[in-house]
Amino acid sequence: MGAVSRLRSAHLQLGKAGEKAAAELLRSRGYEVVGAGFLARRGELDLVCRRGKELVVVEVKTRSSDAFGTPFEAVGARKRRALMAAVAEYRALAEWRGPIRYAVVGITVKSDGGFDMELLEDPF
Repeated sequence: MGAVSRLRSAHLQLGKAGEKAAAELLRSRGYEVVGAGFLARRGELDLVCRRGKELVVVEVKTRSSDAFGTPFEAVGARKRRALMAAVAEYRALAEWRGPIRYAVVGITVKSDGGFDMELLEDPF
């Protein structure tokens, strides 16, 4: 396995660990996780949750450090457009007629290997 493959594999593993930790955080705050990893033509929905009568689409950003910016800074205008396009596709396929909200879980790896997590509801 080459260096690039190892880096990509480590990056994917970190992302999956972050999504799992984010799902646990959301459940502890009253969200019901109903889907994960929905692939649309123009993006991916990390987590799809229900909270009351609303659907909440959650973007999870996991970083090993803040050297290249915080997890929240990684959700810029381009990412928001991709999310909204993916949500439109999800809405049509799931035939969801109710309200849809957004949330972002920002995760940074701590020096002990654990995670610092923050939930930002309705970020845009």
